[in-house]
Amino acid sequence: MTTVEEHVISTAADRLRVAANTATPCTPVRDLIGREDIDAAYRIQSINIELLLKTGRRVVGRKIGLTSPAVQKQMGVDQPDFGVLLDDFDCSGDGAVDTSRLLQPRIEAEIAFTLVADITESITAAQAPAFVDQVFASFEIVDSRIEGWNISLADTVADNASSGLYVLGDSLPRVDAPDLAEVTMTMTADGEPVSAGKGSDCLGSPWEALAWLSNTSLAYGSPLRAGEVILSGALGPMVPVTPGSTYRASISGIGDVTATFTP
Repeated sequence: MTTVEEHVISTAADRLRVAANTATPCTPVRDLIGREDIDAAYRIQSINIELLLKTGRRVVGRKIGLTSPAVQKQMGVDQPDFGVLLDDFDCSGDGAVDTSRLLQPRIEAEIAFTLVADITESITAAQAPAFVDQVFASFEIVDSRIEGWNISLADTVADNASSGLYVLGDSLPRVDAPDLAEVTMTMTADGEPVSAGKGSDCLGSPWEALAWLSNTSLAYGSPLRAGEVILSGALGPMVPVTPGSTYRASISGIGDVTATFTP
């Protein structure tokens, strides 16, 4: 159980919120809550999400972060985390992603799901597919309100798991999906290869990632709900976004996803 006082939690939440509102990255919040206090970090995340919901935004799903060993190594962490997806994070129908909405964007290719039922009890990876109706090729455009991506696990959790935006691409019914642990992913930037990976790079399988997310969310009192979009985690290393560039990822057996960024 966290011992961080409420005024410290509030100070940390304010720091991240001001960074987002002013488009000015801030110093890490681990100086306030420590590197390892994940409960305190999720409390900070919840404060800022609740304030955004009061402005009329809606929760449309969740994201799992730090599922890939390559991304964990990039970030210097050793376990996953989760964040909340709001309605205006979805750029799937946009002709181009507005780069001005982002501070320090990076992009990663993932498998996404939409849920067909609430998940209100602990589940295993073997049970996870029963709660999914569609499987997507997707991009998560991650971002950090913390300057220079100088983050610990507590920093990224507090910062809504470094959420930014997302793009859903080709999809197919879950019953037609291949073995997700065996799929391969290749990503290009303006036609040049920049990242690659496979389904097993995501906690062994994206189904394992979904089970982890569901069980962890349940433990924090926020179960996954029918209709939500789930970004299951990176299949390979994330790549810094270059304004004006076009990124395309192909996931075998599922399809492609494309995102172009404004200059």
